[in-house]
Amino acid sequence: MWMRRCTLTWVYCLALHALLPASALAVAADDFLDFDDQPLQEPLTFPEWFKLSFLDFREDLKEAREVGKDGLLVYYGQKYCAYCKQFLEKDLAREDIQAYTLERFDVIGIDIHGDRMVVDPAGMELTERELAIREETNFTPTVVFYAREGKEVLRLRGYYPPYRFRAALEYVADGHYKNEPYREYLARADVPLVFEPGDLNEQPFFMRGPMMLDRSRIRGEQPLVVFFEQGNCHACDVLHSGPLQDPEIRQRISRLENVQLSYWGDTPVVTPAGERTTSRKWAESLGLFYTPTLVVYDDRGHEIIRVDSVVQFYRLRNILDYVLTEGYRDYPTFQSWRTSRSPRLYLK
Repeated sequence: MWMRRCTLTWVYCLALHALLPASALAVAADDFLDFDDQPLQEPLTFPEWFKLSFLDFREDLKEAREVGKDGLLVYYGQKYCAYCKQFLEKDLAREDIQAYTLERFDVIGIDIHGDRMVVDPAGMELTERELAIREETNFTPTVVFYAREGKEVLRLRGYYPPYRFRAALEYVADGHYKNEPYREYLARADVPLVFEPGDLNEQPFFMRGPMMLDRSRIRGEQPLVVFFEQGNCHACDVLHSGPLQDPEIRQRISRLENVQLSYWGDTPVVTPAGERTTSRKWAESLGLFYTPTLVVYDDRGHEIIRVDSVVQFYRLRNILDYVLTEGYRDYPTFQSWRTSRSPRLYLK
């Protein structure tokens, strides 16, 4: 009976049900997705069980192979990041996740504002900060998985709840990346036909069809935000009932063009690049695997930034400011723009 009542994806319900009594399911869901995302007052440190590395990824990969592990997990974080705290305390601190991670990977921590020297898998030497900028770690935590031979096989940008992170661990450790994209792997687990599709959350600021989003020939008057969502999506519900209800967010959203598309739908779309497709095929071509995902385009139809992980008020407000002030024109990443605006936060 609990599965019929569950409004989350099948894999989420199953994961939570295995860990918690039914009465605690709703509380647990909010605990993972709904938290204060303002910068922390006290700095974070890397867990003691992270590898004590000289930050030469070539040597780290060699050592991982020698002990039979499946590769490296590189964690990019920052000291005052609430999302990093959520990841370290809600995901990595779980006994099952920590044990599985240690069994299959060596874990290396990178401070995206740090000055330690790093040698990447290709042998290039650069500082932690330079590496973070090159790797476009717009959101922390960012987790990059390298297979045994040093090839990057998966990247998670931002915070994901434990059930999603555990799926990523197994996707890489069990070699599924060799046969299918992460999106397809998750789709097999989610079993979307178990539930009724459900309606998308409506908002007055969403444009109505037809979805003619072409900006390749005529420039748009405002930046464009495309919301990829699906029915029976708890994370979508949290976004709509939380941050999108805030007056500051809504004031900023009103200065943009906003479109909502079904992640699995067949809605005809002309993309910002002028290509004719459907919402489902477009999401697939973008490599999306999480809902809700927000993809932002400039007046010429070029992607500025995407948010494909949990997002709360503080981060979403900053992203909208980054877009509306055109900070992306002068700064290579969202994080470098953030640092320029609040340097004291990163110099504590």
